[in-house]
Amino acid sequence: MRIILNGEPREVAEQTTLGQLVAELDLAGKRIAVELNREIVPHGHYDEYPLKESDRLEIVHAVGGGQADPLVIAGKTYHSRLLIGTGKYKDLDETRRAVEASGAEIVTVAIRRSNIGQDPGQPNLLDFLPQELYTILPNTAGCYTAEDAVRTCRLARELLGGHRLVKLEVLGDPKTLFPDVTATLEAAKTLVDEGFEVMVYTNDDPIIAKRLEAIGCVAVMPLAAPIGSGLGIRNPYNILTILENAQVPILVDAGVGTASDAAIAMELGCDGVLMNTAIAEAKNPVLMASAMNKAIQAGREAFLAGRMPRKRYASASSSVEGLFF
Repeated sequence: MRIILNGEPREVAEQTTLGQLVAELDLAGKRIAVELNREIVPHGHYDEYPLKESDRLEIVHAVGGGQADPLVIAGKTYHSRLLIGTGKYKDLDETRRAVEASGAEIVTVAIRRSNIGQDPGQPNLLDFLPQELYTILPNTAGCYTAEDAVRTCRLARELLGGHRLVKLEVLGDPKTLFPDVTATLEAAKTLVDEGFEVMVYTNDDPIIAKRLEAIGCVAVMPLAAPIGSGLGIRNPYNILTILENAQVPILVDAGVGTASDAAIAMELGCDGVLMNTAIAEAKNPVLMASAMNKAIQAGREAFLAGRMPRKRYASASSSVEGLFF
């Protein structure tokens, strides 16, 4: 069976206990802390916890200061800076496997009408991506008015049992899927006033990004390029300006095509990246999800490390002193 261990999928034998897994990892008797499905497991009780399919485990130990680099959205801490959508996959099993390979902890879902009279045994996305393991982020994809977006969020809150975190997008037209900025501002204010925690899709305008932050959005998500285009980041300088003035997380949303695009977004200093089509429409979505996972991590580390300055002329790697010719 498959579990998620520290953000990565891992196969374990049926009826394996947490204690057996800890021993298998050569961690028995060592100073560790274990979280199973977001619940702390007390030391000395690991053998009392049989593992189940899709269990999510975090095993941590103490390290030197300064290495923790969490993403915090609406007061909640996440280890992964990659958020992914759940549309366009061939089936729900592929969706599940791609999400696992991505290491994402936040997954977006679209809210659609129920097909009355459909087979009651039809699989449900939430059965494959349970709320105990993932933060489900309902979005307002397909909404072209502020009213429709607000109604969708209210329905999502009811569907998910009082869930407050939502992704707001109000689209301007079906060809470009660019945001309708005026309607987005209107919907954002209404939702924030109603107690929603709003992550908002917008264009790459620094003025609008700051205005959405001032309204009370918990994250601002400027597009890199049109939704589903795969064009990559078209205007990095606007993204940089948004980042320089932000007091909330800034996550690139829409337009990423491949792993290098994700890495570039992170190297700019973005707090995360949300994507769907780049993974779902790859020839091998699960492998692309894994690549995106690594690209996000590499880009973040490169940003934290600080790149070398660009130079017009060459600079030899080896000293010219001591040459014998």
